[in-house]
Amino acid sequence: MVGFFIVPDGSLLQVVWQVGIGWVAAGAIVLGVLRHRPAVPALWWLIAAGVAGNAAGIGVETVLTRLQVDGGFPSWADAAYLSLYPLTAGGLMMLIRHRSPSRNWTTAVDATTLTTGIGLLAWIFMIQPAATDPSIGLLGHIVSVAYPIGDIVLLAMTVRLLLDGAGRNVALRWVLTALLCFLGGDSAWVVVNQVNFEPGPLAHKALASVFLAGYFAFAAAALHPDVRAATRPAPARPIRPGRGLLAVLTATSLIAPVLLLAETAMGQVDDALAIGIGCVALFLLVLARMSQLLTQLDVQSQKVRELAVTDELTGLPNRRAWNAELPRALERSRRDGRPLTVALLDLDHFKRFNDSYGHPAGDRLLKEAAAAWQAHLRTVDTLARYGGEEFIVMLPDATRDAAHQIIDRMRAATPLGQTFSAGVATLAPGEHSDELLARADAALYDAKRAGRDRVAVAAG
Repeated sequence: MVGFFIVPDGSLLQVVWQVGIGWVAAGAIVLGVLRHRPAVPALWWLIAAGVAGNAAGIGVETVLTRLQVDGGFPSWADAAYLSLYPLTAGGLMMLIRHRSPSRNWTTAVDATTLTTGIGLLAWIFMIQPAATDPSIGLLGHIVSVAYPIGDIVLLAMTVRLLLDGAGRNVALRWVLTALLCFLGGDSAWVVVNQVNFEPGPLAHKALASVFLAGYFAFAAAALHPDVRAATRPAPARPIRPGRGLLAVLTATSLIAPVLLLAETAMGQVDDALAIGIGCVALFLLVLARMSQLLTQLDVQSQKVRELAVTDELTGLPNRRAWNAELPRALERSRRDGRPLTVALLDLDHFKRFNDSYGHPAGDRLLKEAAAAWQAHLRTVDTLARYGGEEFIVMLPDATRDAAHQIIDRMRAATPLGQTFSAGVATLAPGEHSDELLARADAALYDAKRAGRDRVAVAAG
């Protein structure tokens, strides 16, 4: 790079130097792939071919000029320059597909929003003027439009990689640097052309060096050991945007109306159709993003509701869910004239088990016991964790004798060689839920006093 600034401007050596830098960078990409063996080498072959082709365009243009072959615009040099876009885009598509195998629609919507806003600017200031230039033929129009479209495609992929967290990987950081170099270099030339500025030798070299830095950044990406992890799936990104991204999305969404206001202020709206389409597209993308946020809010609200009534360890209803369900069950029992029985269960010597085997073993006992007991209950029965090692069972349409048999089956199924004591109580006429539970609790203590590992039935 230093040598490029030293060699005489406009000399053949300068051209050879530029092309050499590009081809050395392409060779370094190949070397990096052979050395580190990344999971998807094809994407790096495509990037290497794009870099080599783009650098070759400098040589082709010089040869055509020195041979005084005036083929007009476009020339074979443009074909070489443009090869960077489809080849690099193909490689980046492979990279994105492997990093986002589950199709992260949140990232896709954000990337599309940013690209649409920038694309509208490119259409008004670059694509439309090139497409309507009467001084070039159809092929010239196609090639002129291909350059900004290629930049828009690379921009979309750059944004997608940034949103996917590519900056956490050093190799991908170099890829992003390379893409930003090419996008920055092309943007600088657009500004130069818009203001009709003729860069001098030093400015011309400075602009050219931005692209050379892009070649080197691609090479640095392939040579870094992190290239092996570049295609690993990216971690899931939260749907809610951060403040920085929200500010960028807001600014992007305002591009279309700001352009409309600017043209209106100048007294003539020349791009009404493009701005209108841009407004509609950005509005629909904003709606899609809002829909994603609302869907996430609904999912999170549902999870919060479930967590509020679910025991985290066993997955059973918790005490809050039980306290809400019992009055309803009592009302149904009285209305239908059917019996309702509840049973309080308490694992015997659970503290001793925890002290002997540790709390993880105690947690495993609670989970396995809950699953084993659930398998011996009827569909209409409800098993809940009442607190600590205490569980409670609601047995609709079950008499005391039937409930005793069900609880005995559960007791026999208790895992890890453990036992439990149980107190059973059947709803009495005019009895409240607190009174029913108090009788079941008293029966439980009767079972413990009688020696544990048994079922006691409350009188009444």
